[in-house]
Amino acid sequence: MNVLLAGVVGSTAYGLAHQGSDIDVLGMFAAPTADLHGLHRPQESVVRYSPDSTFHEVGKAVRLILSSNPTASEILWLEEYQVSTPLGEELVALRGSLLSERGVRSAYLGYATQQLRKLLTRGPEQAARAAKHARHLVRLLRQAEELHTTGRLTVRLADPDEVRRLGEWIAERPERAEPLLSRAESVLDGPGMLPQAPDEAAADAWLRRVRRAFYI
Repeated sequence: MNVLLAGVVGSTAYGLAHQGSDIDVLGMFAAPTADLHGLHRPQESVVRYSPDSTFHEVGKAVRLILSSNPTASEILWLEEYQVSTPLGEELVALRGSLLSERGVRSAYLGYATQQLRKLLTRGPEQAARAAKHARHLVRLLRQAEELHTTGRLTVRLADPDEVRRLGEWIAERPERAEPLLSRAESVLDGPGMLPQAPDEAAADAWLRRVRRAFYI
């Protein structure tokens, strides 16, 4: 597998890991260009375990990033990488232009709302995961606000203990998250630093360079 970029994401990257937490790895790889022209397209995602890892083929990875998908775009903002290649570094250098104001609002608020819905509709068997959903909600809202107001993302939380405390507090009464959502919506409705639309031309040019590099 031609891995261009890979690193540890999830709770470990956020500073929220605890004893027993899984190590999550996210990466992107380039399929041989010739394989894209056959009857059957190559696999777009490869999932492995021990450690848990997900690798997206670069075509899929770029599409997800252009939609401001929080999980997929996180890889562009890591402090350290397990694998980093010149082509991967080129994509990281483009990160500020690949997200968009509209995309961040839709994706991040959408994911946060999903977490709140899980909290509000959880059954007794899901109570143990409630704090985790609440932590994700808090993190997503903070990341959305930071991206919107600065155009950048700090993956590692500045105050993970406070996020844990908020997670427990919201898990007890999920409606406590509603003011946080309202505040984030207000921030994201205000002036921001992200472009209105992602730079698809730059992403397309990078992807074509990758395809040329792996054409045999």
